[in-house]
Amino acid sequence: MENATVLESGQDPLSIAENWMKDGRDVAVATVVETWGSAPRPVGSHLVIDREGNFQGSVSGGCVEGEVVTEALDVLETGQPRMLEFGVADETAWQAGLSCGGRIKVYVERLG
Repeated sequence: MENATVLESGQDPLSIAENWMKDGRDVAVATVVETWGSAPRPVGSHLVIDREGNFQGSVSGGCVEGEVVTEALDVLETGQPRMLEFGVADETAWQAGLSCGGRIKVYVERLG
C-alpha cells in the first residue's frame, strides 16, 4: 500500500467507482453495514479501492481504513467478498480511528 493515493474530489465514491470501471480498472467497494456505539461514519458509507491501492471515500478513518484497503486488495485478487468487523474499547478508540469506542461491520466486495 506504499503507492496508495487518496484521490480528493467532491464526487460520491460510487460515481468514482463507476468511472474507474469505465477506465478498465478493477474496483472493490467497502460499505459500512452496521455500527454499535460510537462510529465516525454512518451505515451506508463507502470506500472504493482499485487494484493499485488508490482509494476514495471513508468507512472509518485511522487504522481501520488502512485495514479495509488491505482486505479490499485481497478481495480484488480472489474475487471473494468478506465481512469485516472492528471494535475497540473507549480507552484505545482514538488509536484505532473510532472516536469513542464502539464497533463497525464493513462488507467488502469486488464490483463488475
